Amino acid sequence: MKKKTSAQKKTVKRRITLPGSQTLAAQIERMIRVNHAGEFGAQRIYAGQLSVLGDGKMGTKLRHMAKQEDVHLAAFEKLMVEKHVRPTALHPLWNVAGYALGAATATLGEKAAMACTVAVEEVIDEHYKKQLQDLANDEPALRALIKKFRDEEIEHKHIGLDHGAEDLPYYPLLRALIRAGSKTAIWLSERV
Repeated sequence: MKKKTSAQKKTVKRRITLPGSQTLAAQIERMIRVNHAGEFGAQRIYAGQLSVLGDGKMGTKLRHMAKQEDVHLAAFEKLMVEKHVRPTALHPLWNVAGYALGAATATLGEKAAMACTVAVEEVIDEHYKKQLQDLANDEPALRALIKKFRDEEIEHKHIGLDHGAEDLPYYPLLRALIRAGSKTAIWLSERV
């Protein structure tokens, strides 16, 4: 009986890979792409909110959160270059949609802007939590980065809650719409 060559062994491994499964490298590429898109979208949301509420009493809080999002975005931009990851093709859409969402919710008032923050950050918290589980013990530097950013996103959610997001009469509806939009944006940015 002949021994299998290493090329034949690799072929066998490929045949038993389950459909839809990805290599760790492909998973990481997808994570970096979608996280970059999300942080860019968040940056644009805060820019929209600041354009309306920046001179008011919420300006300081909004600038604090926006500054953290700038750091998150810069970190993922750096990773994209290091790991040769392309941005989502939907980047121009997120530019306009993020700003429009931020400005529109801010136009409805501070509580609506904070409701937007809460809804987006809840989805990002869940998203980052899943990524941490998916990475398990792989990529410790990426895990640490995601954990730090997740903690800051949770902080943003609490700022929104502390500033009356839930007091908005139509909070459940606005929250549900923004959460659905955020989940759709994540799904699309992972793939496109």
